[in-house]
Amino acid sequence: MEKILEVKDLKKYYKENKAVDGLSFDLYKGEILGFLGPNGAGKSTTISILSTILRHDEGEIKFFGTDINKNKKMIKSSLGIVPQELAIFEEISAFRNVEFFTSLYGLKGKELKAAVLEALRMVGLEDKKDSKPVTFSGGMKRRLNIACAIAHKPNILILDEPTVGIDPQSRNHILESIKRLRDKGTTIIYTTHYMEEVEEIADRVIIMDSGTKIAEGTIGELMESYKNTRLYKISIEAINKDGIKADFLYEIEGIQKVEVSDRFLSITTIKEIENLDKIILRLIDKGIKINHITSEEGNLEMVFLKLTGKKLRD
Repeated sequence: MEKILEVKDLKKYYKENKAVDGLSFDLYKGEILGFLGPNGAGKSTTISILSTILRHDEGEIKFFGTDINKNKKMIKSSLGIVPQELAIFEEISAFRNVEFFTSLYGLKGKELKAAVLEALRMVGLEDKKDSKPVTFSGGMKRRLNIACAIAHKPNILILDEPTVGIDPQSRNHILESIKRLRDKGTTIIYTTHYMEEVEEIADRVIIMDSGTKIAEGTIGELMESYKNTRLYKISIEAINKDGIKADFLYEIEGIQKVEVSDRFLSITTIKEIENLDKIILRLIDKGIKINHITSEEGNLEMVFLKLTGKKLRD
């Protein structure tokens, strides 16, 4: 595959805080690269640097083999940016919004109009082209934000949490639009706090924590060590103010990890070994009342929790 972005030993400091600390990765044409990490991991700082909004302190960034500092005009024209915060004008039509941002890239006349309509069609807003965003739902505004970023047909599209706070229907529409863009040859960097989105659309994933890359690979590669794993989540009644000790569960065959939180047990076990009946019996024997049990096989959330010690939305 064609390599279109190279990042080597990227560093960005804020006084004593290492926001990005030695990050390296490559981006290939026509792929969706998912960026994951808990709050403060360095994702947004990295995105701002790649978007040319921030300058990095150390390291090397090359777009299409060209250093980011040597031809920013060319690089900016190759980028489409969808920031976390909405960047649209509420009181002018959807068409005029996309037209304004697209014209900044030099498009004019019939070419500009065609590009605007195609972008609105891509995000499902062509029938709302004459409406003002002030009348739109949050999800429609997010979709318009994407249209403003893609009308000039960027080589690389960077989306920084584009589905925050929107309804499921709009989220699905956005994810489908992103996959269509990828299929048309657009290369995409995607950050999110929703693990299921990455599982649905990403070709490759980078997990960051404390400014560094702690894992990289396809979802299949990252989940390799969890392919034979099952997770039981058991809601229980509190026993006393000190909670419970669950070390006795390790006596059951197949149990790999037991975590106790407030009125909750998370039990990781080998998938091939059927031991739920034994777990239930041991809990009952200890006088622990069970309210509810759910079961799921190894997933990306489990990988993330193992690597960072946190859940993605923490």
